Amino acid sequence: MSRVGKNPITVPAGVTVTIGDRQIQVKGPKGELTEKIHPDVIVTQKDQELLVTVKDENEQANRALWGLFRSLINNLVKGVTDGFSKQLEINGVGYRAEMRGADLILNLGFSHPVEFKLPESIKVVVEKNVLTISGSDKQLVGQVAANIRKIRKPEPYKGKGIKYVGEEIRRKVGKAAGKSE
Repeated sequence: MSRVGKNPITVPAGVTVTIGDRQIQVKGPKGELTEKIHPDVIVTQKDQELLVTVKDENEQANRALWGLFRSLINNLVKGVTDGFSKQLEINGVGYRAEMRGADLILNLGFSHPVEFKLPESIKVVVEKNVLTISGSDKQLVGQVAANIRKIRKPEPYKGKGIKYVGEEIRRKVGKAAGKSE
């Protein structure tokens, strides 16, 4: 039995869940999200709880799907109630970011500013050198954060670039320290 999958998902007040044919739709104060459901996964709703089960508990692939879909559905419920956010930090002399309309403009030491188009459901707040990316879809928030970080990854000598807040960059020793006889 799946340790994650067997836990019920509590649906808070103000959130409506519609279970259709191979699809689940969750509506709440922060928006509306849908997820396709695998044919071997069964989702049932009892009062204010969602229960996820599988057709055959003894099959290893089904047990993996059980925990996966329980987590995905839980993320839908959390997303429409609280939302998700990631923070990125920009390090480097002259490196900065600004919002221009719905686009993020990044000056990262290239010969030109980099214009990053944001998806409609994602909001970015720029405060000094910290970008806060927020939205209701956990996967989309993480993907946008990863794509922004990919523009200028932190380099190991001075640590210049874009990194997650709290991420530790392994620093390398420069060539002067490496020369010892």
